Amino acid sequence: MDPRLFQVLHVLGAIVLVAMTFAAFAHPVEAQRRKVLSASGVASLITVIAGFGLAGLLKYGFPVWIIIKIVCWLGLSGIAGMVYRKPEKVPLFAGITVALVIVALTMVYFRPFGGSLPTVAE
Repeated sequence: MDPRLFQVLHVLGAIVLVAMTFAAFAHPVEAQRRKVLSASGVASLITVIAGFGLAGLLKYGFPVWIIIKIVCWLGLSGIAGMVYRKPEKVPLFAGITVALVIVALTMVYFRPFGGSLPTVAE
């Protein structure tokens, strides 16, 4: 199977997950709760399945940068639900979300802690 399919699914799932989280920040009312949390849950599931599929296809194993990305994913997956319980803490949750996204992007692009960038075999 082509890893690009998993890459596209992983990135799109992550974009929708972050978008739904920021939608919860923008308007945390009970009427929108079910719709936003359902969409963020589906996006979270797509992100993690595509991420593990990609890691398996590219034979990455379990380097530290993937473990850190999993922690970021867990944090992002839970923040939208926390916003509905504590809407007064939206600025704090927004800051945490931005920090998690920056850390996840840093992990995938720089792959610190012994990760190497893959080469394209033709």
